[in-house]
Amino acid sequence: MSSKVLALVAWVLLVPFFSHPGWCDEPSKSPKPDPNTDTELLRLFADTLDKVERNYVNPVDRRELMEAAIRGMLAKLDPHSAYIPPTELDHFRTGIENEFGGIGITVTAAGGTLTVISPFYGTPAYKAGVRGGDAIVEIDGQAAAGISVDEAVARVKGPIGSPVKLTVRHASGGTTETLEIARAVVRVDSVLGDRRKADDTWSFLLDEDRKIGYLRIVNFGRNTADELRTALGELKRQEVQGLILDLRFNPGGLLTAAIEVSDLFVASGRIVSTSGRTGTLRKWDAHEPGTFEGFPMVVLVNRFSASASEIVAACLQDHHRALVAGQRTWGKGSVQNVIELEDGKSALKLTTAGYLRPSGQNIHRFEGATESDEWGVKPDSGLEVLLTPDEIEAYHAERRQRDAIVAHTADQPATAAAKYDKQLQVAFDQLLKLMDKDVAQKQP
Repeated sequence: MSSKVLALVAWVLLVPFFSHPGWCDEPSKSPKPDPNTDTELLRLFADTLDKVERNYVNPVDRRELMEAAIRGMLAKLDPHSAYIPPTELDHFRTGIENEFGGIGITVTAAGGTLTVISPFYGTPAYKAGVRGGDAIVEIDGQAAAGISVDEAVARVKGPIGSPVKLTVRHASGGTTETLEIARAVVRVDSVLGDRRKADDTWSFLLDEDRKIGYLRIVNFGRNTADELRTALGELKRQEVQGLILDLRFNPGGLLTAAIEVSDLFVASGRIVSTSGRTGTLRKWDAHEPGTFEGFPMVVLVNRFSASASEIVAACLQDHHRALVAGQRTWGKGSVQNVIELEDGKSALKLTTAGYLRPSGQNIHRFEGATESDEWGVKPDSGLEVLLTPDEIEAYHAERRQRDAIVAHTADQPATAAAKYDKQLQVAFDQLLKLMDKDVAQKQP
């Protein structure tokens, strides 16, 4: 073995040797080693590592081998446990924090031209006049034609406060200009509306005449509950009479965010409970202060709604706070903890518990589960709406167009969304029925 591997084996052997009382006593008999002890298994690993390093046909990087071994170990557990190496940790944290350093644009390299899909509202790029459809010709004086999105991101990213020069050809008018934009911390909103107002901010009213609100949560990050509270406050001032909460295509996020969001709509009772390896049941209950009540709700989900999305949908459904429409959800009822490794340079995302909805029913879709088994969140009776692959693609195309901030954005008709979205149309119609029922019940 190499000296490094020998040192590893020696350390592995010494740890159990010194950890037992009476280690100085001379054993009367040497038992046959148990191949399944920690010592023997680690010896096997170290020996394998040494053989690969010394004999494999091509040179290998030790860290790559170790990371591959970690990934292989976690792959044996479940699909949601994962190793996050140093090269991916910043991207992973961005997904949780919804914050990153840059100028605040999304781009595509389709057709060989680096094109802005949309700036994020209020970011340095937005303030500089960059809009959806603009072509990026140069980045810091270097041609941008033919480069990949990843390369573009690498060029644009940099220290907070430092400048980057973009030469853009505007989609509106076709003029070309060079903009010097200072990088800043960019926060991506997780709570969106259906359409933008003339000032590019979101309108949270789907139907202004009937006072029907629409809130779309795209993920559950640290700021989601605060964003939602602000949007609900705006709707309350506009005297909202009904609300559609859209959780479709939401892969989840933080458990704490899902609990906070649920607590905004439910005044009392269980929100969710989790049980881990120890069997200890952890429970989270709703609190009345700060609850938004007094209007009916419909929650939209589909098969891509998972994890935190399912916690919220299940909570509101079980407490009869909202009806659920759309399609049965993904069925991810497990909780992952993020454990730092290497003093924070890498991390381990490890499944540590499973969660149950307020009714105590299971949400997780275990391997081999059938359609008749208990998992996920199902739409309420009569509210299931399935989309074909073509309809899903059309939805995404229209959604991207409506989300983009382009030059000279104007208000769009409040009911336009229902024309291209069958699931939203069903939720809208059902909400009208609930609102009419509320009015009838309030009449003397």
